[in-house]
Amino acid sequence: MRQIFLDTETTGLYHAQGHRVIEIAAVEVVNRRLTKQHFHYYLNPDREIDQGAQEVHGISLEFLQDKPHFADISNELIAFIADAELIMHNAPFDVGFLNREFGLIEQKPVESITAKITDTLKIAKEMRPGQRNSLDALCRHFGIDNSRRTLHGALLDAELLAEVYMAMTRGQDSLMMELDKPDKNNNGTTPQILHPLFIRHANEAELAAHDTYLAALAKSGDCLWNALELQVTQEKLEG
Repeated sequence: MRQIFLDTETTGLYHAQGHRVIEIAAVEVVNRRLTKQHFHYYLNPDREIDQGAQEVHGISLEFLQDKPHFADISNELIAFIADAELIMHNAPFDVGFLNREFGLIEQKPVESITAKITDTLKIAKEMRPGQRNSLDALCRHFGIDNSRRTLHGALLDAELLAEVYMAMTRGQDSLMMELDKPDKNNNGTTPQILHPLFIRHANEAELAAHDTYLAALAKSGDCLWNALELQVTQEKLEG
């Protein structure tokens, strides 16, 4: 499934008070890799921008005067996110604003356009309870360079969010599931080895690189390899 990482900037905090989207950006990920496909527009909101919001994103109403309206780009947006997993940081905020914009032009809501909606803020809170889980905080935690982020910008934030999501979800569970699957061509039995296996042991440099990679995995949550190694060691001690 395609994954689309999306972010918006708005005239204020609450769409129910009539605030509008003034910037929208989305980047595409396929097979856990960013593609060259992205969606990005600044939008004319036809209303004032709250001072507090402008201090966050730095977008002025004067800058937006010659930009398209949401209705002008809505069909292109729908085509870009259709049937994909839509991933956002604090998804209820972005979804609320998008659904207000779609509602104003009598389009169906986001939930009816995409295959799935994922909130990375919810994932981060479950992974790091009681800690700051803003996008900047998560970039620092996972060692992701966000030095270009002096102000909030939808396109840069969407790209950073994709990197953060990859760091949060790079566990080894899927690999172990594949190893546990029986060979369909062998009726669930252990596959026969038709040729002798050549075993090549890792050298010191490769072992050091492996340890470094495991340390990086541990930062993003439980590291399955470390847990298995600890389990084997305990079993040896108990045996």
